[in-house]
Amino acid sequence: MLQILENISLKPYNSFAIDVNAHYFAEIKTADDLNDLFQTGLLKTQKLLIVGGGSNILFTQDFAGLVIKVSIKGLNAAINGDNVLVTSGAGEVWNDFVNYCVANNFAGVENLSLIPGTVGASPVQNIGAYGVELKDVFESCTAFEIKTGQIETFTFEDCHFGYRESIFKGDFKGKYIITEVTFRLSSQPKINTSYGAIEAELRQRGIENPNIADVSAAVSHIRVSKLPDPSTIGNAGSFFKNPVIEKYEFADVVAKFPDVVHYPTPDGKIKLAAGWLIEQCGWKGRKVGETGTWKNQALVLVNHGNATGTEVFQFSEQIIDSVKSTFGVTLDREVNIL
Repeated sequence: MLQILENISLKPYNSFAIDVNAHYFAEIKTADDLNDLFQTGLLKTQKLLIVGGGSNILFTQDFAGLVIKVSIKGLNAAINGDNVLVTSGAGEVWNDFVNYCVANNFAGVENLSLIPGTVGASPVQNIGAYGVELKDVFESCTAFEIKTGQIETFTFEDCHFGYRESIFKGDFKGKYIITEVTFRLSSQPKINTSYGAIEAELRQRGIENPNIADVSAAVSHIRVSKLPDPSTIGNAGSFFKNPVIEKYEFADVVAKFPDVVHYPTPDGKIKLAAGWLIEQCGWKGRKVGETGTWKNQALVLVNHGNATGTEVFQFSEQIIDSVKSTFGVTLDREVNIL
């Protein structure tokens, strides 16, 4: 039965472990819970925030509205030849979903191992890592329209995916609650090890012909070696997006910094490694008050214990200013600031 709670601490519901309160809080475990919530009228009268794992949020103040935690579970697969459609409840932990796919030899998401958060957030953010993005495997999603209480289905074309972007972060922001996501995977893997340190990690393991489990294990090892565990130190993973710039802009950067880490994009632009830029500016492992950058990855901002969201935000401002003055490149935050 749906419960509406009042004045609830959000510290357990955000991976930065920022201690702020929500005026109202509701956990959604089934589609029926959404219908019940609709009937209360709170969806029309309150400011809303939808959370899954809370892994992409930085709270800088209490939330004077209704926080809706989506915890809808369920995994099932429909196999048709080499094609596999896997449907997941929005509340499934993303890495549990990846592990399910890898264990069943459903290929396509192994490079996305150990990304924090839930399945329902994956299309919103168009999550990506190691040469793969959510859009590469997305089939469709169903979502609850907050205004009408109706369930709608969104196809790939409907979602307008971009780099860490989708229609759910744009025109439809705050208008829908994703309830489940369907992925188009394959039982015939196309192994992708060209991005980042995957090939080096596989060589270290003596693996010449990797399967998807090998790739998943390698990616997981790399991530653990670079990224802190939110259960032991508050963080939201990568705090900044990797900046994408035009070729003429890149020419200016590489002329001054020949070793700049970069990757070409399909549309002819250049993606720079934000972590490298930040590290070159001397921020890696820096601690200021209760916040700082992670010792093994400058792209990650952390809460060393009792940081406020404002403290973390102000620290990120210093990093943005530093990178801009050094490289002439403006970093955008990947984390949502509230």
